[in-house]
Amino acid sequence: MNNDALLRRSLDAVWHPCTQMKLHETLPLTPIRRAEGPWLEDFDGRRYLDAISSWWVNLFGHNHPRIVAAIRDQLDTLDHVMLAGFTHEPVVTLSEKLSALTGGALGHCFYASDGASAVEIALKMSAHFWRNSGRPEKHRFLSLAGSYHGETAGALAVTDIALFRDAYAPLIRAGGTVPSPDGRLAAEGQTPYDIAVTAALALERHLAEHHAEVAALIVEPLVQCAAGMVMYDAEYLRRARALCDRYGVHLIADEIAVGFGRTGTFFAHAQAGITPDFLCLSKGLTGGALPLSVTLTTDALYAAFYDDDTARGFLHSHSYTGNPLACRAALATLSIFETENALAANRQLAAKITQAAAPLAADARLAHFRNTGLIWAFDVKTEDPLFARRFHRAALNHGLLLRPLGNTVYFMPPYILNDEQIAWLVGGAQAALDDALE
Repeated sequence: MNNDALLRRSLDAVWHPCTQMKLHETLPLTPIRRAEGPWLEDFDGRRYLDAISSWWVNLFGHNHPRIVAAIRDQLDTLDHVMLAGFTHEPVVTLSEKLSALTGGALGHCFYASDGASAVEIALKMSAHFWRNSGRPEKHRFLSLAGSYHGETAGALAVTDIALFRDAYAPLIRAGGTVPSPDGRLAAEGQTPYDIAVTAALALERHLAEHHAEVAALIVEPLVQCAAGMVMYDAEYLRRARALCDRYGVHLIADEIAVGFGRTGTFFAHAQAGITPDFLCLSKGLTGGALPLSVTLTTDALYAAFYDDDTARGFLHSHSYTGNPLACRAALATLSIFETENALAANRQLAAKITQAAAPLAADARLAHFRNTGLIWAFDVKTEDPLFARRFHRAALNHGLLLRPLGNTVYFMPPYILNDEQIAWLVGGAQAALDDALE
């Protein structure tokens, strides 16, 4: 097998996600044969540094030996069992550990396989809670302008990106939007804190008028990722939590992309000193090895469903809920955090990458160089509608997987880069910029 042979077969047989397939007539797919650490390798032996963690899932490098060993060990005992009427040790232990990481505040875990499903579960739980509580009129949802929370029909209701939403508008029960606390909106003399306060005041006005019908507000804490790596001050989360409490609205924290140490703390919402009513997790949950997601919630939410009446129970399921192999991968990932002091190591890595990226921060072709934890982003000053495509291809030519969001280039690498790999990342990004902007 070589690159060309697999490419031809893939184009004939596979419909790729978020892709206009006709583009691949001129923008070839990149066949990958194997992966290890931060590297992807094609069939011709060419390597690519995975600088976006393969859509933000891979935390400790590909084929991490501890995660692989845990999955292999689990295969010898239990590959899968339905979670309706049955249980197993990996899912129980994982639920206990995740709850403990919230200080016990979120003590109940409901599993699915992907982030959009975790969001949809939180939305359904919130609306069903209000119905069970005698408030069926509270069934609307709020999200931030530019927000992205997944592409199922339910998750699209709280996704404010036209490309994803408009094609399926007839199928979607759209929610409301409130202004984003995007720190880039700060004018001269303002700070991101000021923008957060202004956005929170807009949220307050909306809730004052509409709280009787609003079930929940959903946010990505600190960073709105697919919106263009929008970074904002934690003050917004503090005020949003207080407003949700005042007006009887649930707060859903979508940490599918920003959880598990990505923003500098294990959970991003911890930087605001708050606890959400729902916490949605996926992506890094298994270290990027297997699909798994979870929605955590409180005792009070859980109690509203605990009844003799089946119709008052939470009516959602899928066949692979709480799969043992995925749960073992997640437990191995949590163990790496515990035994390798990963959060402290991440802070050191973040400082090194920020220092290495100083030339990008000073580049006159770029704007709004920004960083939160192990996420870096900058906006490229260009009117070229094909910039993202050009840059992606140029980056591959320099041995880098980077996939811009419009004119926003971002780094979201695995937590394991060494000095040589950091230099490869920054140097390759600079070279790709030069090529794409020629």
